Amino acid sequence: MKKNRSPQLTVAVLLGAALLAGCGDSPTTPGIQPQIVNNTDSFEYQTSSVRNYSGSATYTWQNTGVAANVNQATTVTAGSISVVITDAAGTQVYSRSLADNGTFVTADGVAGAWKIRVVYSGASGTVNFRVEKKT
Repeated sequence: MKKNRSPQLTVAVLLGAALLAGCGDSPTTPGIQPQIVNNTDSFEYQTSSVRNYSGSATYTWQNTGVAANVNQATTVTAGSISVVITDAAGTQVYSRSLADNGTFVTADGVAGAWKIRVVYSGASGTVNFRVEKKT
C-alpha cells in the first residue's frame, strides 16, 4: 500500500533535515547533550566532547538537607565552565570553576528546591560533577 504525504509535510521534513545538517560544528550550536540524574538528595551531570560552547542551563534539585557535597571531576581544555548553586530561598550557597577538581561543601542554606546552574564560556572539554545532600 502506497502512502501519500502532503507536499507541506515533505517540505517541512526536508527543511528540518537541512537545518540539522547545517548545525554541525557551529560554536553557537549547543553541542552538548548532558546525561543528568536528578533524584532527591542526589544530582549528577556529565557530558563529553564539549567544543567551544557558550551558554548556561539551570536545573531544579530537591535537597532535604541544609548543605551539600559537590564532587567535581572535569577536564577543561579551553574557556571556562562553572557551577552556581542556590538554596530554596534563592541564596547563593556555592560557586566554583569546574576546572577545580575535588570534593567541596556548599554553605548552609534552606532545604527544598535548590537550583543548579552550569555556565559555559567558550568552553571545551568534558564535564562531570555530582551534588549530594551533606550527611
